[in-house]
This record gives sequence, structure tokens and C-alpha cells, in this order.
Amino acid sequence: MAPPERKRAFRLAGSATALYRTDGSGFETTPVDALELGYDGLAGDRHGGLTRRAGGREPWYPRGTEIRNERQVSLLSAEELAETAEALGIDEIRPEWVGANLLIAGIARLTFLPPRTLLMFEGGVTLKIDGDNAPCRAAGHAVARHHAGRADIPFAYVRAAKHRRGLVGWVEKPGRIEAGERFEARVPEQWIYGA
Repeated sequence: MAPPERKRAFRLAGSATALYRTDGSGFETTPVDALELGYDGLAGDRHGGLTRRAGGREPWYPRGTEIRNERQVSLLSAEELAETAEALGIDEIRPEWVGANLLIAGIARLTFLPPRTLLMFEGGVTLKIDGDNAPCRAAGHAVARHHAGRADIPFAYVRAAKHRRGLVGWVEKPGRIEAGERFEARVPEQWIYGA
């Protein structure tokens, strides 16, 4: 059997143009000037912690099973948010409405960065991408709260944001990220597995 076709590793430049965090209780985030990241993510943030409870995204575990938290941070792009808003026929979707922690610029088609990509920030923080963030109705409900009279948005958002919802990742090297900070994305070698 022939080995799969491989694409070599490469690097991209990007920046975190805006930063956000929750107060621990809600879904929506609030703009901040900097993020202090530990191995457990953002202390006090809704998605912080070394572990989390399994939910609907992990149907192979009973709900509530403790699992590794690979969803410590949420990364979105302004371009993909604008595309999703256009697909919904609304003027905008703000990053904080859908729980973003970092708004990323400079990386085309952000949601398609593969798992294991490293985002190495100038200040020393490294985030490791787990994968794309599948859209959910919770984010759709958050968008709907800002667009009165559009009862269709919670369900329509799930379709409109597919492959545009950004990424989730975890902290590989802790430290501080400041708004506007640049990073290098190290995209690993890739191939499509086939048995």
C-alpha cells in the first residue's frame, strides 16, 4: 500500500488583535487588555481548568465524566465572523457574543488550521490547537439576544457558522498575552489517513 500524500510543515504570521474573558459564570466574554494564562488556561474563566466535564460533544462518555480540558481557549477571526453574519443576514457578530478569548488576524481560513498547530506568541506563550470549534445553539442564542425579532438565529447559526466557528486549544507554555501581540503559527506536517 502506498503511503499517504504528505504536506510539509510550514509557518504563518498572525496576531491577537483583541482579547476577551468571562467572569466565570456566563457564556459571553468581556474585552480585556491582556490574558494571564496558566497550564489550566484562564483562571476563573468559564473554560478554565486542567479538566472539564464531558457533554454533548463527547457522546462516547456519560455526561459529566471528567476528561482532559482541550478547550481552554477559543480563537476566532473577524473575517469568519463577518461571513457568518452575512450568511445569517445580520450586520455583525461580535467575538464576545460567542465566547471568544482571542480575535485572530493574519491567518486566512483560521478554522481550517489543523490540530497540533502551535501558536507561539512574542511574549513567550504557546497555545496548542486541538481543532475546530463546532458551532452550538448556545452561541446561536447569544447572537439572537443581540438581534431582536430573529427567533430563527439559534438554529440557523449552527449551519451558518459551520467551518467558520474558529478553533479551541490549550496552553502548552503559560504566560501573558497582550492585545495586538504577534505570533508565529507552526503548522505541522499533514496527511489524510486511509486504511
